[in-house]
Amino acid sequence: MKKLAIFFVIIIIIVVGVAYLVIDYQNKQNKIKKENQFFESYIGKEISGTELATIINKATDNNFKNEVELDEKNNYINNDNNSIKIDIKMLDNDRTYSMETIYNNKIQNFVSYYGIITFKCTKVEYHESTGKIKYMLFEQITK
Repeated sequence: MKKLAIFFVIIIIIVVGVAYLVIDYQNKQNKIKKENQFFESYIGKEISGTELATIINKATDNNFKNEVELDEKNNYINNDNNSIKIDIKMLDNDRTYSMETIYNNKIQNFVSYYGIITFKCTKVEYHESTGKIKYMLFEQITK
């Protein structure tokens, strides 16, 4: 009788443990889906410079919250897990700028010069290990 009770307790512990792991996995997947949903809503869509500034702020905030390290030039380092990098290709001078360059040079200046200019997300990459968005490229459409 005692062995049977111990057996059932062990089975219950195993079932609860497996249920916990499944629920934890689902919660992590839902969190990743929610984070990606914000950024994915801009893929292939023409947006204003003001909206692009919002995306840059969100990506910078995500990197800060996820404690993504910075290199010596204050650019976020790809950590193959949860970092996000955004580049902006400008038609004006045919140069590509990182989100850190725009963010560190005052995002308000970017908005004042490019607020009504149209941009489009033309490239997206994902982290293989987590499925989170890793990289986005926005190209200037109008001058």
